Amino acid sequence: MSHLDLPLHRYVAFEGIEGAGKSTVVRRVAAALRDDAEVTVVREPGGTPTGERIRSILLDGETHLAPWAEALLFAAARAQLTAEVVAPALADGRWVLTDRSVYSSLAYQGGGRGLGVAEVRAVNEPGLRGVWPGVVVLLDVDVDVGIARQEVADRIGGEGAAFLSAAAATFRSIAAQEPDRFIVVDASGPVDDIVDVVLARLGATR
Repeated sequence: MSHLDLPLHRYVAFEGIEGAGKSTVVRRVAAALRDDAEVTVVREPGGTPTGERIRSILLDGETHLAPWAEALLFAAARAQLTAEVVAPALADGRWVLTDRSVYSSLAYQGGGRGLGVAEVRAVNEPGLRGVWPGVVVLLDVDVDVGIARQEVADRIGGEGAAFLSAAAATFRSIAAQEPDRFIVVDASGPVDDIVDVVLARLGATR
């Protein structure tokens, strides 16, 4: 099966700024889907030995990275995850749920760092080889709420309200441009309601 033939509708990304509740929602949706399907859950950056090493560089609060070095490291970890885990899982007919995806790079590095959404998309596309999330769940939350929910901020999460506001605005802009791909959910609501909305879109029931 070529990458162009993979069932990308089963590749679901959960996005949003820090404190949006992505990890909790991913776990709950995965548990519901596992009632009658095989599910692989991954996170970005990470998900492979190489990706986890890159993750420590990217999120270590003591690390200083130039914006393009940061963007390229995310792209490298993502390319490895796609080749090693995501594409094979989709080829096996599994659902793949990811806590962050290429859309985080578009929002954080493209928008937040000011590198440009199109430019960041261009450096990610060769490594993904067409394996792009078919569904993106954007958990939309006020920046101040998201910051308050963080227990310990990593290097990027600790960049401050202006940076996170730029990333959030970019997420919303992309969602408006790709309405068939995105599910935008108010992340300030009850987790049960968020999970129900996502499962309804995916054609599953709890």
